[in-house]
Amino acid sequence: MWYNLCRYLDSPDLNSTTFVARADVDFEIIGDIRKVEPIAVGRSVRDRVRLRRKYGPGRWRKLKGIAHVRLRNGRIRLAELHWYEAHGIGKKDIKRKRYLD
Repeated sequence: MWYNLCRYLDSPDLNSTTFVARADVDFEIIGDIRKVEPIAVGRSVRDRVRLRRKYGPGRWRKLKGIAHVRLRNGRIRLAELHWYEAHGIGKKDIKRKRYLD
C-alpha cells in the first residue's frame, strides 16, 4: 500500500490505510511497524479537533514506530513513522519523519 505525508483519499473502494497526495513523497510500508510508542493520547493530541471533524469521534492517539519502507524509486530504507489512530477507525495520516539507516 502506498502512503505519503499529506491526506487520506476518501473512497469506498480503498481500505483505511491507503493515502495519496504529492507524488514525490510516496512510500510503501514493507512488513510490520515495530517499536510502536505513544506520543500523545486524548487531550494531548493537538490535531484532535481536525481528526474528529474529518474521521469522526474516537479516543485519538498519536503514535510512532519503525518500519522498512519502499520509496517510489524502488529503494528500501528503515524509517521512523508517525500517525494518528483511534479504536474502530484505524491508522490515519501516516508520515515518514526520518530515515534511520
